[in-house]
Amino acid sequence: MTKQLWLNLPVKDVKKSKAFFTKLGFQFSTGPGDTETSAALLVGEKNVVVMLFEEPAFKGFANAEIADTSKGCEVLLSIDTESKEEVDTLTQKAIDAGGKSSHKPSAMSGWMYGSLFIDLDGHRWNVLYMDMSKMKN
Repeated sequence: MTKQLWLNLPVKDVKKSKAFFTKLGFQFSTGPGDTETSAALLVGEKNVVVMLFEEPAFKGFANAEIADTSKGCEVLLSIDTESKEEVDTLTQKAIDAGGKSSHKPSAMSGWMYGSLFIDLDGHRWNVLYMDMSKMKN
């Protein structure tokens, strides 16, 4: 049976990506994966690892071309927050750090509130607040 899950994303420049995500308040592992061309981004309370690999290394692992994020979305990474205000704050931090967002934060289904930002390499991050007390069963 599987033991862990981690995601791998191609980036043009690991140092710039680390600086970007650090400005958003994320942390990185200093153990395995912390090299000149890769970084282990830690996400959430369980420290899910999102490995950031510079494009040549990623291309070698994937044995495939890298998706052109300017033409499409290869994955939507969703993360949750503790409040609507934190959704807005994290999205604004992403913009201030050089990311993009043309998505207006909005309520969805009466129990979710979310926004979207695009990181330096075009990866889309869906930032959500979910009020589970309002969720219909």
